[in-house]
Amino acid sequence: MGMDRNTVIGFVLLGVLLFLYLFISTKNSQEFQKQKKQYDDSVAMVKAHQNAIVQSHDTVKNKTAAVIDTTGFNRAVGGTEQLLTVENDVMRIVFTNKGAQPKKIELKKFNAYDSAPVKIIDPSADNHISYAINTAQNQSAQITDLFFSEGKLTKNADGSQTVDFRLPTPDGESIIHHYTIRPNDYMIDWEVQVANPSKLFTGNNLNLTWHAELMRAQQGVAYEKRQSSVSFYEDNNFDYISRKTDVSFEKPVQWLAISQQFFNITLVAKDNFNSGAVRWAREVSDSTNTVARMDATLQSKIPSGSSVVFPFQVYYGPNDYTILKKQGKGLDKVIDLGRGFYSFVRPINVYVVMPVFDFFKNFIASYGIVIMLLTIVIRLITSPLVYSSYLSGAKMKALRPEIDEMKKRVGPDQQRASMEQMKLFREAGVNPLGGCIPALLQIPIFFALFSFFNSSIELRNQAFLWSKDLSAYDSIAHFGFSIPLFGDHLSLFGLLASATNFVISLYGISMTPPDQNNPAMKYMPYLMPIMFLFFFNSLPSALTWYYTISNIITLILQFVIQNYIIDHDKILAKLQANRNKPKTKAKWQERFEQMQESQKKVQQLKNKK
Repeated sequence: MGMDRNTVIGFVLLGVLLFLYLFISTKNSQEFQKQKKQYDDSVAMVKAHQNAIVQSHDTVKNKTAAVIDTTGFNRAVGGTEQLLTVENDVMRIVFTNKGAQPKKIELKKFNAYDSAPVKIIDPSADNHISYAINTAQNQSAQITDLFFSEGKLTKNADGSQTVDFRLPTPDGESIIHHYTIRPNDYMIDWEVQVANPSKLFTGNNLNLTWHAELMRAQQGVAYEKRQSSVSFYEDNNFDYISRKTDVSFEKPVQWLAISQQFFNITLVAKDNFNSGAVRWAREVSDSTNTVARMDATLQSKIPSGSSVVFPFQVYYGPNDYTILKKQGKGLDKVIDLGRGFYSFVRPINVYVVMPVFDFFKNFIASYGIVIMLLTIVIRLITSPLVYSSYLSGAKMKALRPEIDEMKKRVGPDQQRASMEQMKLFREAGVNPLGGCIPALLQIPIFFALFSFFNSSIELRNQAFLWSKDLSAYDSIAHFGFSIPLFGDHLSLFGLLASATNFVISLYGISMTPPDQNNPAMKYMPYLMPIMFLFFFNSLPSALTWYYTISNIITLILQFVIQNYIIDHDKILAKLQANRNKPKTKAKWQERFEQMQESQKKVQQLKNKK
């Protein structure tokens, strides 16, 4: 494919869209610092409130220390923490009776960057779901500050396990946290069973508060932070926030999730939350393993009755499309296979890329080979577009001598040159957008694969050649310092992708020399590979391996099509035959020439003045 103007336009548009993609996905440091300050201020207020509650509890304990009292909430205030470990095939859960909820969750089938199991709930971080209850007249306490009785574990005939925590309460009142853990399942059922809710809750509302902190799981923590987000299902419609820091819910909310690159925690309300709000921020400090933090408040109406049950589910697991799709409720949309401005590429991933990828991985153990075969299939699918682009380039090359001669004849008058060039194209039957449109039509596939390789959890910890993990960047050298926009390492796959891109540019120049009078056309073939090297260096090695293979296929196709398929003599003969045919202008050509003629007249009037 020659490096004519339309081809370069196609590449420039591709580069601009890639810049836009990364800009949308990445906040600048000033925005991060502003978010973090706002978030820290909110956290400080919450902690101050919690400290006040703790002081209140200490006062209660001091007042009751002299008298042994087993009535009311005294035992709940002054209890002792007890832990209970429950396991299934995929995770290990450590429950605490303080707040009656998970304190630590390890995912058995996934290891973190340090080779230890991924801790989706890390005891070193602050993760809890709480709500306030009335403990006395004009007094309340958060459930996470109260001690339930020791958890009771029951193993059921169907292989599931249930855990029950009962809160010590006055007679006539009760709160039970009932958990169900099924075999080989990341979703936990959680029921809050309440007796006499009118005494325990104020305002006929269950006001849930959820604080979550995601911890590092990947080698490239900075990239992992950029891939984190909050998503939700409001009024049966999916949405997410990545650049924004907060959102309010005015319609029923089915679920709320906080996710990092390959894992997520999702809180599901079977009866929906009525309203709520969420605030979150990515961690900006390079010295911490915290990826992101979130605070959410969610309200549920308390149904009438002496006893009520609030049914919830909590998903602690991987961003695996198959697993999340089976859960229903739109949970598969937590995975970024194309969102927001790029949501048009999601169907390409779901119905084309993923089925082909899954087909090959069923027969081939090496994911690097699977990616190579996927690339070949994608290039075969797009080959008609590639051929059309190359054919257009060949026609433009055939007209190049006449175009150069025409430009010498008309001199520096760019407007006249443009009109003469359009006339030449019309006479020869050449579409000047013939090389640009096929390149534009391939852009959705480009971004579909970009999203897919960024979110494919199958690639985690899969080694190929010198890459230890196809889901992270490969590195053949660490600098010991960071270069802005480049990083502190050198990716060999990124270097190969850029080098093959440069070879494509050189081949294009050899086939069709760029316009030397246009600086952008003259230097763009050399600048684009350098720009792409900055993009590629920190991308997952699966992506840069794909681009390397794709570029090699492009070179092969260029050589074969240009030398063995396209007959340049026939093209010249066809162009000449087109000139001999009676011409009818297309409507777009007429409008374009009318516009040029109007501009020419306006310019002439200006020159007379």
